[in-house]
Amino acid sequence: MTTPVEPATRKRVLKVIFISLLLDLISFTFILPLFPKLLEFYRNVEAPLDPSAPPSKTLLSSVLGYLNAYKASFARPIDSRYDIVLLGGALGSLFSLLQAIASPIIGHFSDRYGRRTALLLSMTGNILSVLLWVMATDFRTFLASRIVGGLSEGNVQLATAIATDISDPSKRGSTMALIGACFSIAFTFGPALGAWLSSFSTVAANPFATAAGVSLTLIVVETLYLYFCLPETLPALTQKTEPTGTQVSSTKSEEKKPATTPTTTKSTAVQRTNSHFLLNFTHFSFLLFFSGMEFSLPFMTYDLFAYDSAKNGRLLGFVGLIASLLQGGVTRRLPPLLSVRIGVIACLLAFIMLGRITSVLGLYGAAALLATTSATVVTGLNALSSFESHEGERGGKLGMLRSWGQLGRGLGPVLFTSIYWWAGREVAYGIGALGMSWVALLVMYALKTPPGSERVRKESHVAEKKEL
Repeated sequence: MTTPVEPATRKRVLKVIFISLLLDLISFTFILPLFPKLLEFYRNVEAPLDPSAPPSKTLLSSVLGYLNAYKASFARPIDSRYDIVLLGGALGSLFSLLQAIASPIIGHFSDRYGRRTALLLSMTGNILSVLLWVMATDFRTFLASRIVGGLSEGNVQLATAIATDISDPSKRGSTMALIGACFSIAFTFGPALGAWLSSFSTVAANPFATAAGVSLTLIVVETLYLYFCLPETLPALTQKTEPTGTQVSSTKSEEKKPATTPTTTKSTAVQRTNSHFLLNFTHFSFLLFFSGMEFSLPFMTYDLFAYDSAKNGRLLGFVGLIASLLQGGVTRRLPPLLSVRIGVIACLLAFIMLGRITSVLGLYGAAALLATTSATVVTGLNALSSFESHEGERGGKLGMLRSWGQLGRGLGPVLFTSIYWWAGREVAYGIGALGMSWVALLVMYALKTPPGSERVRKESHVAEKKEL
């Protein structure tokens, strides 16, 4: 059997995970509100709209040419002000698709060489990515920054694997909720901080160098913090270095077992409840529709209520705040499958509302439902996947789960906005509601509750209060 993690060690590792992931996600969210102005800056330099300007043969002008051809295929005319939004969506999809490729590789690497080693290598790639952003005086360098970031970003899945390594089944859901809370806190404050930093122009050739420089500082601090404070948590590695004094009373046959026995025993002891294919497909299906709605929201708020960036920022801040409160007080106490079911039903109701709302009050009602979804579904699916994995394969399985989700996140915005502009808001959100109904059927009738995930947890609630 795997040696249980001591409470003091678990508390220390959870603290390191929380602080490092919070730094990482705040740094990551700096760029989100900057995309429109940032891409507009590169367009004005490399592909100006002025017809009297000489034609340019830059990478950005070629990309915009392809996007304009795609835009021209819509039955409804799309205003030129959406060019930058469509370009930002394309870059977001590229990042997600690169993550879909990299996540399983990073996960399997961590299963073989350790979580700490994989995380530090991932951080090296992140530093290079943000450094390229600091130096990005042209679109080509900025695109290279996004590509490097998409291929190296592994912090979330590795933090999830580490949290699983140090948590027993009764605490698995609350630990995953702690990781989810990092997302909500970061998305509440990170974008606003990034927008504020962008108002300080320190480099004329790159007006966003200040925000990029602070982002780089946070990533470097996070890397140093992980290097000095994060221990290895992969059981197959930590057990090899454990003292054997406690095994003196073992029989001779037990003493002769190979060093890999704990992992092997655990592998055969896992009682499969949900297939990984079903969990992965559920994750893909959910994010395919959810990410499409998420990306289309600024379109809809502008069309219906003439929202500008500041009002959209307040709306997203509201979503992040509600999600933080839910993850800190509710989600961490729910069984994972129940958490997923609640979130999917909330998302279905949000789709229905967004296709019909006519008031700001209705918009914020739908936003509250989206906050419930953000606080529950992905956190619950990560926990469910961890229950179906033994300790020697968790990194790979969680990486594959993330890969399927990122594939859905990469395809969703392109497909959903295409429907939005071809057929209108009501049809787009109606199709989204049908898609989310399919996901609801999966989580209600296909997914099952793993043994140990719905224990009576009075003792664990007391322990959680001490840890958090």
